[in-house]
Amino acid sequence: MDKECRNIYQIARESAGLTQEKASELMDICVESLRAYESGRRIPPDRIVIKMIEIYNTQYLAYQHLKTSAEVGQKYLPDIIIEDLPASILKLHTEIKDYIDCEDLLMGICSDGKVSENEACDFKKICKELDDVLEAIYTFKFSKKKSE
Repeated sequence: MDKECRNIYQIARESAGLTQEKASELMDICVESLRAYESGRRIPPDRIVIKMIEIYNTQYLAYQHLKTSAEVGQKYLPDIIIEDLPASILKLHTEIKDYIDCEDLLMGICSDGKVSENEACDFKKICKELDDVLEAIYTFKFSKKKSE
């Protein structure tokens, strides 16, 4: 099968070094169901995705599943680019530093328990900084780590 046609479930299985037959046996599903998930004809139910994550030992599949198959994930989860470990650490450090630079402003805005109309723009910018930190955390968590 063409590598560009492979979906997240097939990539995860192949990365774990399992055949469809062995993976379906471990998940206690028929091979035809696994083929349907991997070809994109069907979206696997969460209970099957949980088994895949555990069997394939890949937490990133949970993120990908939510990002691609659930409307809420498509709308609210940030796009993550998988980077090597050093690049992901640098990104995380930079994003945390950017947030820390505006932390005093956040404390000033929220000290009275509300965000006034003239503070709304700054508050929105701070929330964007926090979104960037969250994206950097996921990038770090799912980074390419070299095995020893």
